Amino acid sequence: MTNSTPVAVLGAGSWGTALAALLARNGVPTTLWGRTPQAVVDMATARRNERYLPDLALPDSLQLSGALEPTVRDAGTVLIAVPSHAFAALIDAAGPWIAPHAGIAWATKGFDPASGRFLHELVGEALPQHAAAVVTGPSFAREVAIGLPTAVTVHSSDIAFAQRVAQMLHTPLFRAYTGNDVIGAELGGAMKNVLAVATGVADGMQMGLNARAGLITRGIAEMMRLGAAIGARAETLMGLAGLGDLVLTCTGDLSRNRRLGVALGRGVPLQQAVAEIGQVVESVQTVDTVMQLAAKHRVELPITALVQRVLREELLPAEAMRALLSREQKPEYPVVG
Repeated sequence: MTNSTPVAVLGAGSWGTALAALLARNGVPTTLWGRTPQAVVDMATARRNERYLPDLALPDSLQLSGALEPTVRDAGTVLIAVPSHAFAALIDAAGPWIAPHAGIAWATKGFDPASGRFLHELVGEALPQHAAAVVTGPSFAREVAIGLPTAVTVHSSDIAFAQRVAQMLHTPLFRAYTGNDVIGAELGGAMKNVLAVATGVADGMQMGLNARAGLITRGIAEMMRLGAAIGARAETLMGLAGLGDLVLTCTGDLSRNRRLGVALGRGVPLQQAVAEIGQVVESVQTVDTVMQLAAKHRVELPITALVQRVLREELLPAEAMRALLSREQKPEYPVVG
């Protein structure tokens, strides 16, 4: 497609770089901003992101910038792709320069660790007059970068803006769907990281494929119980933002959260496992927020609760698995009639 409205992608990690390259290849005037000026210079010189996606040749049309103000000032859409712990500060820094007509989208998953709030709440508070959308779903940046088929979903209360963002991203190999359940989309994108630790632990302990499938299935049940309590739609959590992302993160070895679980299941200490991964592992902070939300709404999340105890180093992974397996027998879901 072609689109004359410029897009500013904020965040030059693997996901931001992959999305910026996708947009540029799709004919959208795109500028990728990175917070480290020297890294931006290196990317501009090599036309590659050597640290995060060394195999991806950046399109010639993709602009690179280390200056936040001019990058966002001229953009019709600002797409944020930074880790959740950096999201609030970036919104505050960029907000004064964002044009009044510009829409805000984000491909960041998780909660704001400082406040425990959903990211759409931060955007709504800081930039209330702007259309806002979350881009989420089962998508490893490396596979998007090399052009493997991917499907995501764009959710916004402003369906016209969701469709605009989806249209800019959509290609035959990157299918972008739309919806209007922002809470459900964000819950799925955050909670799947916690549940991936559980399946990773089971795989690290060599508990087998049956155990992995059981954990994924009971995990989606936890996601849907909490989602129902906070107003998310079941269709969202059974779709790309929920089940789709959960399956990918629980089974794909590109997932940092799954790799953390595998390491823990093999007996690697938590801090060593996180250090060896070398990037942010979202579940370590996200699990506390999920459990706070569950406590507030009186929702039982046994898998998530045990992941929290493992990540707090209150239980060994083997002890947590024994506790999970020794739970009482019960119906899978409430019997009707």
